[in-house]
Amino acid sequence: MKKIYRVNMTDLKVREEPLAKEYERLGGRGLTSSIVAKEVPAASHPLGSENKLVYAPGLLGGTSAASSGRLSVGAKSPLTGGIKESNAGGTAAHKLARLGIAAIVVEGKSSGDTAYVLKVSSEGVELVPAADLKSLGNYELVERLRKRFGKDISCISCGPAGEMLMSAASIAVTDREGRPTRHAGRGGMGAVMGSKKLKAIVVDDSATSAVKPKNREAFTSAARVFTKALEEHEITSVTLPKYGTNVCANLIQEVGAYPTRNFSTGEYEDVDKISGETQRDVILERGGIATHACLPGCKISCSRIWVDKNGNYVTKGPEYETIWANGANCGINDLDAIATMDRLYDDYGIDTIEMGVTIAVAMEAGVKEFGDAQGAIELVKEVGKGTPLGRILGNGAAVTGQAFGVSRVPVVKRQGLPAYDPRSIKGQGVTYATSPMGADHTAGYMISRNVFKIGGYIDPLKADGQAKASREMQISAALVDSLGLCLFVTFATDDKPEAWEAVRNMVNALYGWDLTEEDFQKLGKSILSTEVDFNRRAGFCDTDDRLPYFFKTEKLPPHNSVFDVSDKDLDGVLKF
Repeated sequence: MKKIYRVNMTDLKVREEPLAKEYERLGGRGLTSSIVAKEVPAASHPLGSENKLVYAPGLLGGTSAASSGRLSVGAKSPLTGGIKESNAGGTAAHKLARLGIAAIVVEGKSSGDTAYVLKVSSEGVELVPAADLKSLGNYELVERLRKRFGKDISCISCGPAGEMLMSAASIAVTDREGRPTRHAGRGGMGAVMGSKKLKAIVVDDSATSAVKPKNREAFTSAARVFTKALEEHEITSVTLPKYGTNVCANLIQEVGAYPTRNFSTGEYEDVDKISGETQRDVILERGGIATHACLPGCKISCSRIWVDKNGNYVTKGPEYETIWANGANCGINDLDAIATMDRLYDDYGIDTIEMGVTIAVAMEAGVKEFGDAQGAIELVKEVGKGTPLGRILGNGAAVTGQAFGVSRVPVVKRQGLPAYDPRSIKGQGVTYATSPMGADHTAGYMISRNVFKIGGYIDPLKADGQAKASREMQISAALVDSLGLCLFVTFATDDKPEAWEAVRNMVNALYGWDLTEEDFQKLGKSILSTEVDFNRRAGFCDTDDRLPYFFKTEKLPPHNSVFDVSDKDLDGVLKF
């Protein structure tokens, strides 16, 4: 039977309990959001003792299912003030699942100044004082933890930004090489972890094996169908492995939705210098790794390893969102500078999207000039030092806009918009506006319908049909996050009905359930309803489900489009 560990940071005690019956068919985001919604007072302060931080592998975690090792992290967000789930790749989710752990719930708040490490293994869970690890960057922290606890552990860690309680702070998860490169970036989960004085979780699954399905034959058969779909779909088998997520740069540029210089235009004149195609060429020329899996069992391998001109490791990727946010959005065309920023973000523990949006807002204010790569790096280092300027920046774009009097601040629920301008891809704008998560592309990836024409096509420049499609995509995303699957598997499952059926068959075979497609859809809707209800209790209303007003009034070149999906349509998206 699966279990939950509750870690009380007030009395420094850990207790084990069986997974409650009401949660037995939940995993990942479904479980984190359900626990947070039930146990965290909606009006409480995100950095107070009443908030809880929940880590949960997905329902398919720990199995041989392809691309199934995402880890969900949930809490009340210091950035948005609402409920939040942020997820990451890496090795932790698989290890937790193999240990039979459905969730780790961190509650209370330490009154002391000591940092703690939570040691998780087949022998149980133990809090270990670790004063010597306080304030360390994630890279040095992980190096010390692997020396102390073994090189095969997985680490979930909080960088200096989280310890300084910055609202843009992320939580790092180690990748297959033991580097802290996979981040639950969005929503400030690192600040919640820092507020608890929990510096890291180390997970050792050396005494375990893969999770055994109730019906092994049926599970294996379904897993083969699912894997075959990923291996046959053009995007998951060719495009993403070859060019990585940054293949989107030229594609989004072509539709006029590549946000440039703080969302002032939809085209970047130097896109060719930071595109996925150029990135691949440089990586291969320098001897880096152009096709890399961010988690065990990944069949897509869309990540990569960036090295400097001498062939020395710098960072993973960087991924599309990171290159856009710290590239075109800041007017920077230097991949090496962007990689340097990415390395610093991973080390400090900061969301690369939020910080790129924030730096662009600061540039709009004249703190640095657009295109000043070294100036941008200096700003990132200010965050790492925790200077007054660094603390303003480290608390995100909304705070930075307020501090410097900027009116064009691209946030929803105080969270920075990702790399698709909603005036030229209106379906994505609906997701940004209405998701309980704040502006989050993964909460309902309408790029599939609006750009890639996956599972149907809706003209991205027209308002009609966008709300309905976003609703469908948000239900799908809630399910995928709960299963622990990578979002990119939906390219195959949305195009190939048999692939999505295989996902459901894997779940049923694993647990001995008989879920129908209707049950799946009800689950997705239930998760979203739970999240919306929490936000309503926290004080959110319909007007919080809106884009900043400038998206309605400022025409975006080259199409001179505005976001014109009606408020009525937005209000109906997540009403079930």
